[in-house]
Amino acid sequence: MKRLPAPGDAPPSAAIVTATAAGLPNQAHALARARAFAEPLLESEELDTGENTLAHANAVAQILADIGGSEAMQAAAYLVYACQHLNRPQEVITKAFGEQHAALALETTKLVQLQRQARNIAAEAQARKLEERQATQDLGQPVPSLSKAPVSELAASQTENVRKMLLAFSRDLRVVMLRLASRLQTLRYFAAIKGDPGEALARESLHVFAPLANRLGIWQIKWEMEDLAFRFLEPQTYKEVARLLDEKRAEREAHVEQLRERLQTALCSQGVNAVVQGRPKHIYSIVKKMRGKSLDFEQVFDIRALRVVVPETADCYAALAYVHAQFSPVPEEFDDYIAKPKPNGYQSLHTVVRDAQGRAFEIQIRTQAMHDHAEHGVAAHWAYKEAGAKGYSGVTANSEYDAKIAVLRQLLAWERDLSGTAQGLFDDRIYVLTPNAAIVELPRGATAVDFAYTVHTDLGHRCRGAKVDGAMVTLNTPLQNGQTVEITAAKEGGPSRDWLNAELGYLVSHRAKSKVRAWFNAQALAETIARGREAVEKLLQREGRTALKFDELAIELGLKDADEMFELVGKDELSLRAIETHLRPPEPEVASEEPANWVRKPKRGHDGSAGDVLVVGVGSLMTQLARCCKPAPPDEIRGFVTRGKGVSIHRADCTDFAHLERKSPDRVIEVDWNGDAGAARDGRSAMYPVDVAIEATDRQGLLRDISDVFAREKMNVIGVQTQSVKGVAWMTFTIEISDARQVARAMAVVGDVSGVRAVRRK
Repeated sequence: MKRLPAPGDAPPSAAIVTATAAGLPNQAHALARARAFAEPLLESEELDTGENTLAHANAVAQILADIGGSEAMQAAAYLVYACQHLNRPQEVITKAFGEQHAALALETTKLVQLQRQARNIAAEAQARKLEERQATQDLGQPVPSLSKAPVSELAASQTENVRKMLLAFSRDLRVVMLRLASRLQTLRYFAAIKGDPGEALARESLHVFAPLANRLGIWQIKWEMEDLAFRFLEPQTYKEVARLLDEKRAEREAHVEQLRERLQTALCSQGVNAVVQGRPKHIYSIVKKMRGKSLDFEQVFDIRALRVVVPETADCYAALAYVHAQFSPVPEEFDDYIAKPKPNGYQSLHTVVRDAQGRAFEIQIRTQAMHDHAEHGVAAHWAYKEAGAKGYSGVTANSEYDAKIAVLRQLLAWERDLSGTAQGLFDDRIYVLTPNAAIVELPRGATAVDFAYTVHTDLGHRCRGAKVDGAMVTLNTPLQNGQTVEITAAKEGGPSRDWLNAELGYLVSHRAKSKVRAWFNAQALAETIARGREAVEKLLQREGRTALKFDELAIELGLKDADEMFELVGKDELSLRAIETHLRPPEPEVASEEPANWVRKPKRGHDGSAGDVLVVGVGSLMTQLARCCKPAPPDEIRGFVTRGKGVSIHRADCTDFAHLERKSPDRVIEVDWNGDAGAARDGRSAMYPVDVAIEATDRQGLLRDISDVFAREKMNVIGVQTQSVKGVAWMTFTIEISDARQVARAMAVVGDVSGVRAVRRK
């Protein structure tokens, strides 16, 4: 065997390159030149299957020729296998044959390696399954048959990923065509030597490659690959069906030929120019129908089958009328796919009839155009042949995926004109591998951080570095199809805030972004709870109530648990004053027997006093604006009769008031603003203090920038409280306003200040 070139060696094809470089890469006789280029590299080499590499390349080129592949596509069959024996394959093949052939060779080689790794995973999983089966058998328990067992959910997912990965490499459509032809030849080789390709390769052929050939309309490859793969996967079932077919083959073929001649002669005599031919039925499709419909072998009608091809659509129905007149139709086995085509465009008449001896056979009737469409192009019997695929293989494709397949079908027909290019089909997704060769699907442009979060959320949080194909890369490096990604993770820790900066390009996937945001939200909540807990602990110490349990206090306040109480206190949504009021013993109530009427208290100046509030049912009662929520007109307000301090006026949405109302609903009183609340007094408007809470990323100049906003809005700032924790600033501005609607305008402007995350009125 020849060895692979060492890194310092000259490429073994140097002489060939020198000889061919004089000509243009796209000159004539590309197939002959490609074979001459590859022969000295491949003639003594073997694939990992044991097949001679040059013989394999010859067979692949012939398969491509049989299905109508261009000469350029056939030439690529040799360059793909030569690629791995060159020191600088891209440079060498580009010089000799052009950039397209070089890209094709490298892409296909990479895809071969990825699928080999995926197959190894499947083989390992199957080995584990066999070990478990053996262990079950050793315990004397019944062992289910593996031959007809559906593919496991994990295997089905891996199969679909392999399928999508294969198509993701189809920027040049010939990549897909080459892989199909190569896989068919591998199965033919093992059949010829009576060898075993292994379950993983056979299963991948049956559930990935054959359906792909079917979707692309390559019928010849599809049926042969299915039969060969099934023969390796279930040899006993295959032999049994083959035996049943052989038992009466001569009789059946004689009967079909007799029917064919009779039908063609009769149709021609009726003036219908028809071509009638026998339709082959393949072993795997027979087994699939038997299993799908729970039929015995003799109940499969289309073991005997004829196909009638006529010039025009009207001839189809004329032929059908004659067939039904001469034979006994089976009513439930008739389908008119001409009047109502399949979603994929397939058209034909399907009917099952019985002859005088009661023997059933199927007849398909279609025009030549319908036949060409079904056999060689877009339809490829996809919906008809794979309608039951979900139940058998556990794999279905979504509508977007199928739409891309439809594009590939069209490209197959246009392959010669497109010169093998089919860009942009799967530009929205890429497929990369974990170090254990598991396939991970990501959006195009995704980075190692996206990869880490897709594998596991905790791995994403602890991600600190990455290797791609063994080389260290920055965490914002976009990944490419087929790369192997290994994450370096810290033992503990969390994500960086830089990852959420779109300009730095660390994250692309929505899932990863949401996980990072959730982590920081959880951190902020933990800090808020800790801040609230500290405040409550200090309050209980001042009140001499340190023996009181936090959960009990929270329940008394109408909350679920202590953490909810700490969170509300930390967010300033529950004031310490409300808790303090709850802890202190009740004072004697001040009774009042005043008649119920609207009474306005005397005004107490221009400072936004509670004299702007009307109270129902009580006269000359002292009122005060609550400090917890600082109401201002035209806020909706509510009143609460305190013990000895008159009526406390709260905003209707105040959380402190909600606690008071739950505890003593009988002390809630109706209040409203006086009609001229906030109006000018002594030349000046009544002013009300209002708190605005701001959360922002701490930075130099933040306080100044926010203060400037209030100054521009002509609002007087009478108090500021600020605290910074781990780069996050928590600020409370107390401003004077004459109308609460001013606050909304100011908050909107503050929200636009750089670094501000949230603005709310306290």
